[in-house]
Amino acid sequence: MAAFGKAQYISRVEDQRLLTGKGGFADNVTRTGQVEMVLVRSPHAHAAIRSIDIAAAKAAPGVVAVYTWADMAADGVDTFAFPAMFPRADGKKPEMTPRRSLAHEVVRHVGEPVVAVLAATRAQAQDAAELVEIDYDMLPAVADTRSALAEGAPLVWHDAPGNIIAVNRIGDQARTDAAFAAAAHVVSLEIEHQRLIVNAMEPRAVLAEWDGDRMVVHIGSQNPSVTRDTLCDTILKMPKDKVRVLVRDIGGGFGMKVGIQPDESVAVWACKMLKRPVKWRAERGEEFAGTTAGRDQLHNASLALDKDGRILGLRLEAWANIGAYPARAGVVIPLFVGPKVVTGTYDVPTLDLRLACVVTNTATIGAYRGAGRPECLLDLERLMDTAARQTGIDPAELRRRNFVKPSQMPYRTAMGETYDSGDFDLFLSGVLKAADWDGFAARKTAAEARGKLYGRGLATYVEWTSANVLQEMAHYEVLGDGKLRIWMGTQGMGQGLQTSFTQLAAELLGIDAGKIEIAMGDSDKVGGVGSMGSRSAYIGGSAVASGTRKLLDKGRELAADALEAAVGDIQYEAGTFRIVGTDRAVDLFALAARQPQKRIFIENVNSVDGIAWPNGAHVAEVEIDPDTGKVEIARYTTVDDVGRPLHRPIVFGQIHGGCAQGIGQALLEGAVYDADSGQLLTGSFMDYAMPRADDLPTFNNTLDDSVPARSNPLGVKGVGESGTVGSTPTTLNAIMDALWPLGVRNIQMPATPHRVWEAIQAARE
Repeated sequence: MAAFGKAQYISRVEDQRLLTGKGGFADNVTRTGQVEMVLVRSPHAHAAIRSIDIAAAKAAPGVVAVYTWADMAADGVDTFAFPAMFPRADGKKPEMTPRRSLAHEVVRHVGEPVVAVLAATRAQAQDAAELVEIDYDMLPAVADTRSALAEGAPLVWHDAPGNIIAVNRIGDQARTDAAFAAAAHVVSLEIEHQRLIVNAMEPRAVLAEWDGDRMVVHIGSQNPSVTRDTLCDTILKMPKDKVRVLVRDIGGGFGMKVGIQPDESVAVWACKMLKRPVKWRAERGEEFAGTTAGRDQLHNASLALDKDGRILGLRLEAWANIGAYPARAGVVIPLFVGPKVVTGTYDVPTLDLRLACVVTNTATIGAYRGAGRPECLLDLERLMDTAARQTGIDPAELRRRNFVKPSQMPYRTAMGETYDSGDFDLFLSGVLKAADWDGFAARKTAAEARGKLYGRGLATYVEWTSANVLQEMAHYEVLGDGKLRIWMGTQGMGQGLQTSFTQLAAELLGIDAGKIEIAMGDSDKVGGVGSMGSRSAYIGGSAVASGTRKLLDKGRELAADALEAAVGDIQYEAGTFRIVGTDRAVDLFALAARQPQKRIFIENVNSVDGIAWPNGAHVAEVEIDPDTGKVEIARYTTVDDVGRPLHRPIVFGQIHGGCAQGIGQALLEGAVYDADSGQLLTGSFMDYAMPRADDLPTFNNTLDDSVPARSNPLGVKGVGESGTVGSTPTTLNAIMDALWPLGVRNIQMPATPHRVWEAIQAARE
């Protein structure tokens, strides 16, 4: 087997079809005789449904069917509720609130689907949807965390007293209290991690159809087999071998497309009822109001340090607004996943975390790129910069004093997680050099001469990956026609997985990349949990490596038989099996053609040894106009540890994209609900600001491959969410550095021009 990491990087294999308009997105799938579905959604944040009149809609031109939850319940459809994993504040396990495909009796957020209208065309379904009459009885609503926690606040669910649905306590309170009591310095911050709209480039879409006696579902899903299982168990009540989920291209997932959401499931169920193709595609406004959002947490964080600036303990009290309906990701991320990295790159002796999930009359919170880690790392890095100012210690030096050292690896954190590898000081030193840390003073002076405020921010990070599933499949199929197909359980969604795995397999086998096809997205062929949690490269890549070994072992056996030699005498190189010391040989594909089925098939499921921990350091410099509050990022530098990159250009693309999302949160993005009515005020791109190219600098990115992961044979660590984790605190720290001399001590996200301007005026006054 050839060495890994020696070849030139291949061009992206996905680009030809995507750039020529031949991508296989779910909305591109059409079928003769299909019907289109439109959903009637609640205009209210909280209301009882008194009656639903669908008579006029059913009689409208082109209408095939109109459905409510009563129809779905009559067919035995279940809810999306999941078992309570955490107790309520009183210690009791709550009865988890049912999340239905269509609302029943009560609507609990604006945009919740209530009625499904199906017609021959989308326009006819839209017209008929306007004829549905729903009589609502308005109920009081709470639209944010503070309102939900206020004494006497309206309850979203009867089984959530005080609107707290679940809590978790982590750490050692007594030891942490003692650490804070002994501290020479204590720094504290209140940090609002605002709600973010996911805004994948491609809205969600689904087309369901019958193929004989089987249901086939075309959908943009990050995990096809899990989507199939949910549909079979919850919605369709059909055996798994009777449902096939097909996924081709996805225009961005970011967590929103992890599995199937309730509104999507209605289209699949309608196909079952009508026995004809049903198609649904979300309008952009539906994606704003009706699907899962990200973040939305309120944190009070404190750090205790001794007189020399060494960390003694960490406290965090966090409330996560998970929306009206608890989804698995919405609960698990703030109570379990995010805290895994709460100690970051530092040797934190003790901690005390008090975590709670709060329900409100807003859309459900789900996974979003980074999934809890950006929130916890931002807390820590904001605290570190604040501590540096309070102690008078340089922010880089303060971090160095507290880093976990390479000699401590493997290192067990106060959270009970084990870092297998990492040299955090190495990456800090690298980013300081790449960012010209010592030249900052001159740039600041030049900016101030132009009447600008100028600041510098630093952050280090460590990332938890794998989604807690360390197993993945890569089945090998060598065909006699000269093609090698590798069936992967991971799922591409724009991050270049086909290219990365093609690159890896071509290097390991020593064959031309053009002969390799990476196949994904067919629940008949693949299993696993798909792509999320930055797991694809190191877990999926390790499966490619083990599959290659198994293929060559099998190939040597077959070649020995074909060449009439002992298996031990067969060597493999560059696509050919050869008897050692002779010219007698057989090509890999010719060997496949000799088999009874004209192929060699290897079934391969592989497990890695543990979690991989990507890490790195970021530096940003910002320029602020004090008259307008506008923030411009002048310089942005990263040095990242992704272990050994499978495909370096794709890694840089992932870092760029992650930084863009993190900077977008820091400066621009934020979902806003009206406090009284629960109406979504940022329901379109007219009101919700997204980062554009001219909002971002030219990134200066460097990779250092010198600290490979020990948890997998490739040494890969993952990269999909790293940029998102590192960029937000870096940007906020730079803004605070610019504003600190004016007396500004904290600023909440997004740091919009208006918010920055107000902070400047308040400080001056």
